[in-house]
Amino acid sequence: MDHESDKCTGHVQVPQKVVSKVEVEGFLSRDEHEMALLGKKQQLRRNFGFVSIIGFSCTLMITWEGLLVVFTYGLGNGGPAGLVYGFLFCWLGYLSVVASMAELVSMAPTAGGQYHWVYLFAPPQWRIFLSYITGWQATIAWQAVVASGSFLTGTLIQGLIVLNYPNYVFERWHGTLLLYVIMIISLIFNTILARQLPNVERAMLVLHIIGFFAILIPLVVLAPHGSAHDVFAVFSNSGAFATQGVSFFVGLVTSVFAFVGADGAIHMCEEIKEASIVVPRSLIISITINGVLGLSMLLAVLFCIGNLDDALNTPTKYPFIEIFAQATGSNGGATGMTALVLLLTISCCIVLLAAASRMMWSFARDKGLPFSGFLNRVEPRTKLPLFSLGMTTVITLLLSLINIGSTEAFNALISLVNAGFLGSYFMPIVLLLWKRLRGDPINYGPWKLGKFGVPANIFALIWTIIAMFFSFWPVSMDPTLQTMNWACLLYGATMIFSIGFYFLRGRHIYKGPIIETSVVEHLQGA
Repeated sequence: MDHESDKCTGHVQVPQKVVSKVEVEGFLSRDEHEMALLGKKQQLRRNFGFVSIIGFSCTLMITWEGLLVVFTYGLGNGGPAGLVYGFLFCWLGYLSVVASMAELVSMAPTAGGQYHWVYLFAPPQWRIFLSYITGWQATIAWQAVVASGSFLTGTLIQGLIVLNYPNYVFERWHGTLLLYVIMIISLIFNTILARQLPNVERAMLVLHIIGFFAILIPLVVLAPHGSAHDVFAVFSNSGAFATQGVSFFVGLVTSVFAFVGADGAIHMCEEIKEASIVVPRSLIISITINGVLGLSMLLAVLFCIGNLDDALNTPTKYPFIEIFAQATGSNGGATGMTALVLLLTISCCIVLLAAASRMMWSFARDKGLPFSGFLNRVEPRTKLPLFSLGMTTVITLLLSLINIGSTEAFNALISLVNAGFLGSYFMPIVLLLWKRLRGDPINYGPWKLGKFGVPANIFALIWTIIAMFFSFWPVSMDPTLQTMNWACLLYGATMIFSIGFYFLRGRHIYKGPIIETSVVEHLQGA
């Protein structure tokens, strides 16, 4: 069926014969009504509600847990004060991005998210190309973050082993095998136990909050405390950059990574009841919860950091484990606290796989990927995109083999995470702002920013440009092959590949989000 579009509202139109039938027959639900307006039929099972999708979002971002894992990157460039102010800057930036995307998903609650919105809002002559490139950016970013999350979780287990068995030798292939275990667990929860995933996420939301206090309280009570001056007024520039300001921005990567995957709920919205209302609210609430918990944990760690040299040179390779050991005075206490973080990172891997597979499935549904006819299949009994789940798992397993030969090479691949996500956010927000400033009519959904829309969109774009630009910088002015940030090279290579693939093949197949011809039959119960 040909694509039809409303140039004024930016919404895909359902053909007139479909509208007339639907008006006569009526819709089964709000969700199916909105899916029909987007030309899509309901294929996945709507299991998630308001609380469960908040749990999904919070445990996907794992902001306070993630800060524990990566906060030392910001200590070198920025220092304690740079980490605090950088976190506040990134929290505000992500909040503006999320608020902008919340408005967009309320208009068009589809698992495709960013690439679908770009198609709806872009000028007709550019919409297919821009939508295609945005879809590739989002798909690659989600595949990279699954590999990144499972790798960090596997090596975190190795860190715990080193803490309790000092003679253990930290082997790269051990980390890869542990990654395999994490991915198998994630796949089980996304297939065999998929119906229980909303219940699991509700439980993980409780653990996410209670676990925060279970770590914060003993850390603050037992550890020695530094001064407020050391936390709020001490900056560092270990990368020897020209100015402290440049060093501060390079160190933002820590806080940017702490909120990675903020759009996860969007790609699950075809499995959420009343998605156009629930998803926007859950996005704002989850970024608020995680921001508060993340800032509190960051301040606690900076005040209770203890002997910094011991923490940075710990054989566990995770300084926060050494900080826990110093605070409690025992390996047992540190093990218990770290095990709680580990459990939440495993939960994160489970939902990362879920969101990444839905992004892949949605883009394949619209023929945006190679082997789309295979990847877009939904198993009729379980109503799960099993082939996209399987492909996402296989990609991570294959990528992890690189780690056996070189951890640096593997880290280079997963360095695409920040740039890929930020790049996929940029274009839909640009186009939304463009329509606002032109005064074009916009068919808003139930959730909208109103008079705050323009300033929120502008700040989101400024922040995204800054964060994306500095995500390509190395940690020092004279990087080695090991310390070089290869994200610029790999991001450029993936963009060249996606553009080249578009002109070679994609433009002949991808025509934007497909209007599925069986929408009316689906609504009639066929």
